[in-house]
Amino acid sequence: MDKVMTTGTTTLAMALEDTVVLATERRVSMDHFIAHKDGRKLHKLDDYMAMTIAGLVGDAQVLVRYMRAELELFKLQRKMNMPVEAAATLLSNIMNQSKFYPYMVQLLLGGVDTKPHVFSVDAAGGSVEDKYVSTGSGSPFAYGVLEMEYDRSLKVDAAVNVAIRAITAAKSRDSASGGMIDVAVIDKSGYRDIPEEDILARMKKLKLSY
Repeated sequence: MDKVMTTGTTTLAMALEDTVVLATERRVSMDHFIAHKDGRKLHKLDDYMAMTIAGLVGDAQVLVRYMRAELELFKLQRKMNMPVEAAATLLSNIMNQSKFYPYMVQLLLGGVDTKPHVFSVDAAGGSVEDKYVSTGSGSPFAYGVLEMEYDRSLKVDAAVNVAIRAITAAKSRDSASGGMIDVAVIDKSGYRDIPEEDILARMKKLKLSY
């Protein structure tokens, strides 16, 4: 199994006072080959929850489908949304049950129920809640920005800019990260993607190269 396929990518998530911000880039790599320049790594699971993926594309896509189905079943049976912590536990259980033949992925789960939550879930099923987190081969460079600029009291507009700077820093130094940046915001009003033209305008204003 190709190691780069299990580690390449940069994703991040931040929990603010009442909002979650998630971001990824779009490059899909196989060793030193760029397999796809426009891969979607940020996936809406429901109006209040989303997931970022890093690793084997097939494994990640299956897990996205599993989680969407489980959230919908829970809603139909309980007449309520599954809490974000419960969703993270469910995802970690799915991963742990397959740890001897693992899903080769690193996942971030973010959502808002009574408050914002961000969870990192690894291939063995470890689930850790954090204020901010990054995964993938570009994560050390993203963390350099997050460590300096993250604050839970950030306004959404400022947090989106931090996410763009962090992903751009990873793209500039990590060969497995590149292409356009995707950013999503989740709050009490629900999930929304930041339009591509808005991201490009922010990058120009922040003097960041594409």
